[in-house]
Amino acid sequence: MRKMVRFSATALAALICSAALAQSPPPARATDFGKREFETNCASCHGVSGKGNGPLVELLRRSPPDLTLLAKNNQGVFPMNRLYQVVEGAGVPAHGARDMPVWGRAYRIEDAQYYMDVPYDPEALVRSRLLALLEYINRLQAR
Repeated sequence: MRKMVRFSATALAALICSAALAQSPPPARATDFGKREFETNCASCHGVSGKGNGPLVELLRRSPPDLTLLAKNNQGVFPMNRLYQVVEGAGVPAHGARDMPVWGRAYRIEDAQYYMDVPYDPEALVRSRLLALLEYINRLQAR
């Protein structure tokens, strides 16, 4: 004797949805903008891990710092404001001793070339790129 299985409309809809989801491609992963900025602009000197062991280290006058120890060397607090100023390069003389590029200026030039005649807020764009980068560096901190 066969048993009859009854499904409620809700259970049947859930079964159909789960079958459809099983056949659909996985959702696209969100872009990690901070990681992308780091890998594009920082990893060549600081290394992919941020420990200061990038492939260009031998070409530099001074070794880049280990970015994973910034919080540890600052009583456990990530030095966001100080790091923002260093990376952005605000107040840096046009000619002077600075080993790291002035990324704020580099971002402004790069963004201007990309957007050309499209209206955009250059300061907001530079700030968002820098904050995404610094948030990623914060994630690299030794715990």
